[in-house]
Amino acid sequence: MNRHTKIYVAGHRGMVGSAIVRQLQSQGHQASDIITRTHAELDLTNQMAVNDFFATEQPEQVYLAAARVGGIYANNAYPAEFIYQNLMIQANVIDAAFRNGVRKLLFLGSSCIYPKLAEQPMRETALLTGTLESTNEPYAVAKIAGIKLCESYNRQYGQSHGVDYRSVMPTNLYGPGDNYHPENSHVIPALIRRFHEAKINQSPSVTIWGTGTPRREFLYVDDMAAASVHVMNLSQTVYSQYTLPMLSHINVGYGEDVTILQVAEAVARTVGYTGSIETDPSKPDGTPRKLMDSTRLRDLGWQAQVHLDVGLKSAYEDFLAYCSA
Repeated sequence: MNRHTKIYVAGHRGMVGSAIVRQLQSQGHQASDIITRTHAELDLTNQMAVNDFFATEQPEQVYLAAARVGGIYANNAYPAEFIYQNLMIQANVIDAAFRNGVRKLLFLGSSCIYPKLAEQPMRETALLTGTLESTNEPYAVAKIAGIKLCESYNRQYGQSHGVDYRSVMPTNLYGPGDNYHPENSHVIPALIRRFHEAKINQSPSVTIWGTGTPRREFLYVDDMAAASVHVMNLSQTVYSQYTLPMLSHINVGYGEDVTILQVAEAVARTVGYTGSIETDPSKPDGTPRKLMDSTRLRDLGWQAQVHLDVGLKSAYEDFLAYCSA
């Protein structure tokens, strides 16, 4: 790829978007060639504003990492915002990209697109084969729509306009730039905050939601960024060999999963909390297991590098910097 390609990273202040910016810069892209806008500067749910932005900036590539995200509590509390905002962001950015000549776009989805009881590990072919997990169904439906938007533009405009829009589905992500809100965050940042506060307050125990038995796969965010750039830069010939026009997304996972209780214990060790860990079965567990089958991505020449224990140390350092800011 030309190191002077104009690249728009939507959602550059988020955990994934900021990691993609770091990855691009590490590969030699100058800051002047990476286009970003804050939410205050550009509301991606505003179609006219998005169209005007693309017409003015004329990016050549787009990483669509902008999204309304959150954990179980946030998804349950704000279902309307989760489905509406994500649908609007995706539709506006993808359509404006097409209308302004962008041929290369990468859409970032989520592992929640797969059915609640999908066979494990979850293959790309599991999409639309069963009922979604109810706690995050609105978000999942929006992400599925994003995949189908990319596929539909490819099918209609691939040959005539050279459109090549791709999708990657990450497993549970964590790392620098995460959201540490006490209620709206995902599991690892929420656990980091709770165990840190418990250590400071010398609390004898910490209670985690659910039974602690569901299994989850966790991927360090800089690994996700590296995978995203790798997939974006694959030749169309190679990419098409491993995908289908209506099954074109690629899973991005670490390759192993752990129980929620195990990850809580790992976070406690990282933070230095020595009290007991209790479970609360009255709270929802969510999907019993979520392990991605990332065979397709490995066959395309990429696999994760950062072990959970190493990634947690970096994530905790980021949290401490967040607290002192």
